[in-house]
Amino acid sequence: MANTDAYQQALELIENANTILVTTHTRPDGDACGCVGAMTDALRAQGKTVQPLFLSPVPDWYRFLLHEEAPVLGADVQVDQLIGGTLGAFDLVVILDTNSYSQLPRFEDYLKQTDTPVLVFDHHVTSDALGQVELVDSTAAAAGLVVYEFLASVGWSITARMAEALFVAIATDTGWFQFNNTDSRTYRRSAELIDLGAAPAQIYDKLYHNFSHARFQLMQAMLDHLELHLDGRFAVQYLLQDDFARTGTNYPDTENLINECHRIASVVVSTLLVELKDGRVRCSLRSRGAVDVSEIATKYGGGGHKMAAGAFLPGPIEHAKQLVFDEVSLRLTNVGVSDS
Repeated sequence: MANTDAYQQALELIENANTILVTTHTRPDGDACGCVGAMTDALRAQGKTVQPLFLSPVPDWYRFLLHEEAPVLGADVQVDQLIGGTLGAFDLVVILDTNSYSQLPRFEDYLKQTDTPVLVFDHHVTSDALGQVELVDSTAAAAGLVVYEFLASVGWSITARMAEALFVAIATDTGWFQFNNTDSRTYRRSAELIDLGAAPAQIYDKLYHNFSHARFQLMQAMLDHLELHLDGRFAVQYLLQDDFARTGTNYPDTENLINECHRIASVVVSTLLVELKDGRVRCSLRSRGAVDVSEIATKYGGGGHKMAAGAFLPGPIEHAKQLVFDEVSLRLTNVGVSDS
């Protein structure tokens, strides 16, 4: 939890601002979308003019967290327009669920030329120190937890809608409370959000009982590509551009699919490799704790947590698979696992 001085500094930045830009990392997940939804509402309740901005389209299953359709950088507004003031002249930029330039493609160009103060709420270890004030807690299970504790500490009212958004942030970043980052603090704060109006059963239904047939077919394609290595402890899954074309899906439809292979008892580390249109490979990594996958991601310019991280790798898929295999093999061997 951030200290009182940091909360006061953050509060002063907000109080001194009238028009605030709120954004998050590219390919927004539940934590990112929940934080944007809650923070936008909270700042507007304080009388601020708030402009949410996404760097990638919001997945359909998170749209209920937002009051309006927020613009997407690169689609609805270009970075030169942002720099030129098309969206407005901002007194403050609030960045949620990241503190790294690599997670802010195109938006980093705006950050590097603006003298507008930046306030960061994050829980990742990787950091480029983007903020004049930073509320960063790497022990927090989700950025939503950091945001909630700030709102509660400064005494701002938290509506049922905000509670729902923050509950989604926490629940999704803990795999619905099944990942090892779920501690007693996570449960206590989540219970408080339920008391404030979050309805877990309804939220779960919105998030996990809404697959389209096309997305289900994409998951099937991923499982068809499943490979097990290193005594069954390393699972490799991949998706090609042909898989997206055949199923009529897009990259956002891959969210959380990587976790499916962890139903296999032997799997302790997994990767999902996704072939991108530009030839690169998006690498997502998960661990049950034996391997710090953030080390692997950081080596290739990415980042994340010990048990969940990601990076871009050079293609083709077979080359990316070998790069990840070598990194995971080295680390699993060091904890007593050899290739089968």
